[in-house]
Amino acid sequence: MKSCWKKRELTFLTVYAMLFYIIIIRRSLQISHDYHHKVSGLRPGWLADQLNDASDAQWRNFRGNLPVLTTVFGIFAFVAYMLRVYCQLKARGMAVVWLLISLIYLTYLHGACIIFILSIASANFLIVKVGLMKVLGLFARAKYFSSALWVFNLFFLIYNRIHGGYSFSSFGQHWAYLDNFRGTFRWHICFNFVILRMISFGYDYHWAHHGSHFDQKEKHIQRCHICKAGKVCYLHLQERSVPNDKFSFSIYLCYLVYAPLYIAGPIISFNAFASQLDMPQNNYSVRDVSWYGLRWLFSLFLMELMTHLLYYNAFAISGLWKQLSPMDVFIIGYGGFKLHVAKILFDLALLSIMVPVICGIEAPENMPKCINNCYNLESFWKNWHASFNKWLVRYMYIPLGGSQRKLLNVWVIFSFVAIWHDLEWKLLSWAWLTCLFFVPEMILKSLANTFQAESAFGEFIFRELSAVAGAVTITCLMVANLVGYVIGPSGINWFISSFLQKEGLPVLGGMFMTFYVGTKGPGATSRLMFHIDGAKKRRHQL
Repeated sequence: MKSCWKKRELTFLTVYAMLFYIIIIRRSLQISHDYHHKVSGLRPGWLADQLNDASDAQWRNFRGNLPVLTTVFGIFAFVAYMLRVYCQLKARGMAVVWLLISLIYLTYLHGACIIFILSIASANFLIVKVGLMKVLGLFARAKYFSSALWVFNLFFLIYNRIHGGYSFSSFGQHWAYLDNFRGTFRWHICFNFVILRMISFGYDYHWAHHGSHFDQKEKHIQRCHICKAGKVCYLHLQERSVPNDKFSFSIYLCYLVYAPLYIAGPIISFNAFASQLDMPQNNYSVRDVSWYGLRWLFSLFLMELMTHLLYYNAFAISGLWKQLSPMDVFIIGYGGFKLHVAKILFDLALLSIMVPVICGIEAPENMPKCINNCYNLESFWKNWHASFNKWLVRYMYIPLGGSQRKLLNVWVIFSFVAIWHDLEWKLLSWAWLTCLFFVPEMILKSLANTFQAESAFGEFIFRELSAVAGAVTITCLMVANLVGYVIGPSGINWFISSFLQKEGLPVLGGMFMTFYVGTKGPGATSRLMFHIDGAKKRRHQL
């Protein structure tokens, strides 16, 4: 009887999810067709004479440079492989090779602005390695080291954005001619990733000289299927300190500007990078890399299809949403989020894991789990830009006190994430709303755990409370994303007045109900996920 009920429930939830997406896609196509002449950022496309949404600057630049990037990375990988095999180069030698290759690449991207990158990077190396603070007698103490490292990097993170990457003329008119050679890609945008690497180098060097940060090595090896097979997993590489000679200036610079990871990551720790220069990764076979390649091609096709037919981002930046109904605003917000997921999957998840693996450096996958199957904030952030999440946990969350100060730490961390992306109030609003929405999830999680009983009734209560918690979480994420990426903080009053009136309340109710149903099944949102998770657990038990 129980099995029969679950099958019926799964059938109903699957049909509901399919109807939900049919409605969303059909209405999205209609809105894009009706308002395409009023939005900006559309360009002639190649697909069935459709206009292409090129309003996202990051995607536009990446897509435009894709043929060059693919060719360059192929040549770089081949040259590096030949030098490693036939010249028997080790860490320092490979660092010099990759550094020269990467500097050529950066010169193409940023032109003369590479001077700014190397100058700031060199100053950071002096602070960390040489220890300028030792002169003041402060550097030996850990708290002063962390303060110096963070103040230096936060200063340039913010200052670079405020000044738009600087102009050479501001340093004197005799340098003004260099402003004509700024390359094809804004250096201060890519430099955000470099800042994360500079902080990683600082902490890994500091921990290497103040005891190992990996105090559960044996327990990890017992649990990890990769380590038990005689190989070395990424976590082990990350937590294991490297010899002191690996903290050289050449390896440090190579780590900062390593071409395959430079633009989009994934974000890899210094320990993991330096240890793989000697011994390239062997966890990914040719078949694995080929599978990633196929997924990458599919993601490219999906992005092209969405940007030619559905103009979500153009609606978001044009301000046209103010003329639409609450239902259409929800569709744009939801569709825009899905478009962002597809973009992350393409340039951050697949391409950024495939290219480094081919070049011999293993990096964590940025989207190890489908975001649709994440129905709580903790799971969502572990799988959304996962390498950044690992970086935040290792270099911010744990040093700030970890779970003992969780409620305080999330505010600090999400504020940093917002500033790291850009200096905009709407991103800070998104960050603070996300932190605020952690509270109801924690309360509902606590209630759900209270009702975990062995009886059928206890199981029913647990599932329902978990589904409600998932629906609340996803609804909160949707609201945060609407504020952060569509309406901005100035549109909060409009959002409240529109969605809390006669026309908007049914949309909010339908949104919550859809997310509640989704938590039990595939894809849609919140409720179908229980069936997927249950099936995975049964398969692992077998």
